[in-house]
Amino acid sequence: MSTFPLPLIRGRHQRQTPLAKEQKPEWLKVRAPGSENYVRIKGLMRDLGLHTVCEEAHCPNIGECWHHGTATFMIMGDTCTRACTYCNVNHGTPEKLDTNEPHKLAHAVDTMALEYVVVTSVDRDDLPDFGAGHFAETILAIHAKRPACQVEVLIPDFQGQEGPLRTVLAAKPNILNHNMETVPRLYRVARPGGKYDRALELLDRARRWAPSIPTKTGLMVGLGETFDEVVDVLTDLRKIDTQILTIGQYLRPSLAHIPMDRYYTPDEFKEFKRIALDLGFGHVESGPLVRSSYHAHEQTKSFEAKQ
Repeated sequence: MSTFPLPLIRGRHQRQTPLAKEQKPEWLKVRAPGSENYVRIKGLMRDLGLHTVCEEAHCPNIGECWHHGTATFMIMGDTCTRACTYCNVNHGTPEKLDTNEPHKLAHAVDTMALEYVVVTSVDRDDLPDFGAGHFAETILAIHAKRPACQVEVLIPDFQGQEGPLRTVLAAKPNILNHNMETVPRLYRVARPGGKYDRALELLDRARRWAPSIPTKTGLMVGLGETFDEVVDVLTDLRKIDTQILTIGQYLRPSLAHIPMDRYYTPDEFKEFKRIALDLGFGHVESGPLVRSSYHAHEQTKSFEAKQ
């Protein structure tokens, strides 16, 4: 049984059942990956020594995304300097940066003939610039190798420092993404290395310093937040003109991770989307299997079409 408070949905308390005794709902079941394109991409990643968050985070959409030739690359290794309690990525002391990685990744993007790529990373609090320079080099390498390819970056908070964010923005990514992840009350237990206000400030600075680059963020639900708390976060995000939003279901990777409070239904995700659009977001993806980079290309196209 979760130790988090019972969620409040539009003023009504929901009866809670111990999740350990529940089966996963039908809407969360996906087909096991194994298509020809999936195998090809997996082989390419191994040959080049590249990492994807698709694998490291055990994303449920890996089969669909890799089948369609899209992947979210994770740069700067597979070991994070932080230990967020919801995340399945390894944490500890990272290895030395591979300075050739930006060019290897650009080669992979060109080989796969990608039109859109998402680049994220582990937190690298051990580096003087927290890895911002590596992000910038990766963006520039991809654009040099494949100019028509759009690059979305999903960046860490750089401990709130201005310089690293300016470095990334100067490389001109097509989308600047930083995930809020959860509501302020749950930051201490879910994201102890981060700060809610610092995450908001990063998105606000990015929007003000580079207004031509759309900002994007993501939330996961099911950690014990209330409906009103989620809406409050959406309101905060619109105050700083965040344009693209994703909301998905938290799925506990293992018993060592923060407990899941409950499953949200598809109808509840539709309600989140309705409210977010009413608040003024340019594009919203909200559903049980939605992750930050899920259908990222389509998200951006939809947003641009409305501008």
